[in-house]
Amino acid sequence: MSTLIKILIAFFLPPISVLMTNGIGIQFLFNILLCLLFYLPGSIHALYLLLRDR
Repeated sequence: MSTLIKILIAFFLPPISVLMTNGIGIQFLFNILLCLLFYLPGSIHALYLLLRDR
């Protein structure tokens, strides 16, 4: 998948991006928690996980 599409998914649908990158695990649950508390930290966390693997 294109990097641009992955970044857009990470910004607009952070839990889906983490699920595609890391699968179901502690990072996925942590991202859902961040998104429930406030949307922006969830997006930043998803972008971090996506770009960390590059």
